[in-house]
Amino acid sequence: MPLLLILVPLAIVILLNLPFRFLKKLAFPLALLFALAQGTMAIFYPIGLWNAPTRFGMSLFNLSVDPLSLVLLLSIAIVFFSSLLVGNSTIEDGYKKSDFTNLLLIAVAGMNGIVMVRDLFSLYVFLELAAVSSFILITLHKDKDALEGAFKYLILSAIATLMMLSSIALLMMTTGDSSFVGVAAALKANPNPVVLLAVALFVGGLLIKGGLVPFHGWLPDAYMAAPAGVSVLLAGIVTKTTGVYTLIRLVTAVFGFTPQVKVVLLFVGALSIVAGALAALSQKDFKRMLAYSSISQVGYIIIGLGTGTPLGIAGAVFHLFNHAIFKTQLFVNSAAVEEEAGTRDMDRLGGLSKRMPWTGSTSVIALLSTAGIPPLAGFWSKLIIIIALWTSGYYAYAVIALLASLITLAYFLSMQRRVFFGLIADEFKNIKEARAGILIPAILLALITVAVGILFPYVLNTFILPVKNIF
Repeated sequence: MPLLLILVPLAIVILLNLPFRFLKKLAFPLALLFALAQGTMAIFYPIGLWNAPTRFGMSLFNLSVDPLSLVLLLSIAIVFFSSLLVGNSTIEDGYKKSDFTNLLLIAVAGMNGIVMVRDLFSLYVFLELAAVSSFILITLHKDKDALEGAFKYLILSAIATLMMLSSIALLMMTTGDSSFVGVAAALKANPNPVVLLAVALFVGGLLIKGGLVPFHGWLPDAYMAAPAGVSVLLAGIVTKTTGVYTLIRLVTAVFGFTPQVKVVLLFVGALSIVAGALAALSQKDFKRMLAYSSISQVGYIIIGLGTGTPLGIAGAVFHLFNHAIFKTQLFVNSAAVEEEAGTRDMDRLGGLSKRMPWTGSTSVIALLSTAGIPPLAGFWSKLIIIIALWTSGYYAYAVIALLASLITLAYFLSMQRRVFFGLIADEFKNIKEARAGILIPAILLALITVAVGILFPYVLNTFILPVKNIF
């Protein structure tokens, strides 16, 4: 079963590129069907049936699924579904639309592999598969800003790749193994300076991949310049899978919560929370503001992980899922505004809720969840993280996490006022609500945010607390 989530999207890509013109028309429905199937399996398929060894050819793939993997597989499916709909609605050129779908499927195959693989070298391969397809997706329209954003992403990602490959080489030379279990046992038995260097290199590479401060320079440009459907994918799940999830998995399953690792995670997490929030306050471009907000919200995930406690890890994973939902929704909303108004300059906009009531209403839900307002989903994950910090004795970090939510509320209320509230400018009096391909994911994501918040006890016990057992 796990192997199918890698092979099926790749098989669809091969099928769509056979020399038959009618197959191009199947790209969107086949990709959409796969997204729905993956999401359904992540929710309803019994976890015990996922973990049978999967033989492919002469090799035995070390793939496994646990509660953490299921949360990510569900997140990938939801964001993939949303990105497909937005891309299909905003990309007019038929060939580019086909390229978009193909690259999206390759990226999803890479991300699915990341969350299921259990050895370092295979993890690296899938990380690069997701990253390379993302570089190309950003440059889909081949405009100057997109090429610049992709180039920055490529350069910093290449540095991260070099760090991770060096780490893998050092670990394999030291431990003689690349499996998570084997490397973890060797690290525990012999934590020599070479091993500690390898851990530092891998953690540093993942912080770059995740766009954490001070390694965030590529992220705002990449998010802002990418086509609307690609921005949804990048902000919603790519950086969280290639950077944040991988960091959670390796720290819990391989590297362990050494004092040095905890100090780095707590400091980088808090720095990202504050720096991202303050930078978002001064932005005029809708998507760029959302990009800096993403840096801040990912900081919450990292600071929760930095507690090293089961509760902190559960809160981090819960916020990862919530952030995938509400940030995807906000980028969908920005796509709606850009498509209908023709600009992302918030100082030019205003009063759009009068003409785009669904977009404006779903934006309110997403911003309140991001700021941690009850009873929406984002409130509960932030509350768990703050409680984990406080009970672990990290009082200063708990206060920072709490106060930063006020800054988050401030810049999002400013965004809502400048874009959706107030008087509508004359040039926008005739715009219409976004088309169905953008409205459907916006409404769906808003419903998920509300439902997860209201059904918090069930979600917590069924999906989130089992994550505590991953280490």
